[in-house]
Amino acid sequence: MVRNAPVPRHRQAHAQVTELRYYLVTSYPTLAQNALTLTVPLDRDGYVVLEDFLRPAECDELVAAGIDLTKQSQDTSHKAIFSTTENNKQQLKDDYFMESNDKIRFFHEVDAFGPDGELQVDPAVSLNKVGHALHLLHPIFRCYTYSGRVKTVCKELGFQDPAVVQSMYIYKNPVIAHQDATYLYSEPTPAVGFWIALQDATVQNGCLWMASGSHKSGVHRRLLRKNNDESKPSLEYDRPAPFYPESSFTPVPVSKGTCILIHGLVVHKSAHNKSDQSRHAYTFHVVERHNNKYSEENWLQEGENAPFVNVYTTPQIV
Repeated sequence: MVRNAPVPRHRQAHAQVTELRYYLVTSYPTLAQNALTLTVPLDRDGYVVLEDFLRPAECDELVAAGIDLTKQSQDTSHKAIFSTTENNKQQLKDDYFMESNDKIRFFHEVDAFGPDGELQVDPAVSLNKVGHALHLLHPIFRCYTYSGRVKTVCKELGFQDPAVVQSMYIYKNPVIAHQDATYLYSEPTPAVGFWIALQDATVQNGCLWMASGSHKSGVHRRLLRKNNDESKPSLEYDRPAPFYPESSFTPVPVSKGTCILIHGLVVHKSAHNKSDQSRHAYTFHVVERHNNKYSEENWLQEGENAPFVNVYTTPQIV
């Protein structure tokens, strides 16, 4: 297997991948690994690297779907931007963002629009991400999200009633250091992110950087949904952004088709793409619902078009 850069052996775990295309993967695969293969490194480091989670042709299919979404974005009248920085406070009050929990919506880079409100560049490079209900509402992303291999991982993690609460197609934007629990808090069991590299992710084009072991210090900050006297809710952080030393992070370059499982409390980030190569990824978050509470103060809640349904019983095709 060709990799851009090696991942330490103690952090590697190989996913069991079916030989069938996404639209044929309908059965629940037999567990072939000891659950400790995933739970031990996830508890120790806060993340697990699953190589060969998707085949190259499957990645290509998802990338094609992602590119097709850029064409669809041109048909929307709303010009929303997305940023993880503190400067974009309007985003925390924007109905288009707040109501994206059960829809497929388009979010552009901060500098995508000119003074006249028109796109300055092609949507293929102006989009930051598309979210947040691709996992249920888009047929291709739904098939991969509820595939046998995802069910297998959830089973190995010990989940009894796992539910996907959000999904995003990411076109490669830099992401500040954060914990997923800041946005999707649940207790006592944190969410687990599935971050799938659809193209090679290198240090040069913006791979993930992980602060190994940082999940053991609890949640550092939360984004809370506030129902004010106004007619619509708003979002606000409960405390200032923490400072994370650069020395805390280790790059995790991975090859196309790799899935990184991300503990909800581990601190991670990505940098700017400084190369001439794109770096697309598909990511979704799974929350255990059995004896676990998903916070009512999270910005994202269940919606009519995207309820929090059980991963094991949800069909790939409707």
